[in-house]
Amino acid sequence: MIKGELKIKIYYEDTDSGGVVYYANYLKFLERARTEMISSLNLSNRKLLDEYKVLIIVKSCKIEYKKPLMLEDLIVVKSKIKSMSKSSFVMEQLIQKDGILASEAEVVLVTVNSSGKPVKIPDILAKQLT
Repeated sequence: MIKGELKIKIYYEDTDSGGVVYYANYLKFLERARTEMISSLNLSNRKLLDEYKVLIIVKSCKIEYKKPLMLEDLIVVKSKIKSMSKSSFVMEQLIQKDGILASEAEVVLVTVNSSGKPVKIPDILAKQLT
């Protein structure tokens, strides 16, 4: 199954008044990593919508915060596909700083049409995810 990595620097805007990353911003880091992983397949969310009439949406996300991230930390978001069905796939995403796990998430993603109904994952995407 496909894997991806994205390096991110923590900026002031990512933190609270104490310089600690605000918890909801972890979700933004995960989203960026998923977007870049799709891009690494020579696809994009825009291309999937325009050419294949599908969107990838988050159905659920389970996240566990293990260590705080701080202003100016350099982190790596590691993403991999755990499983896949006809219209959905599960990703495991880890956020690490200096090789130490800061957070882990399991994200269930679904391909839907413009009406929000689940549809089959386009073959061009399914083949590359497995």
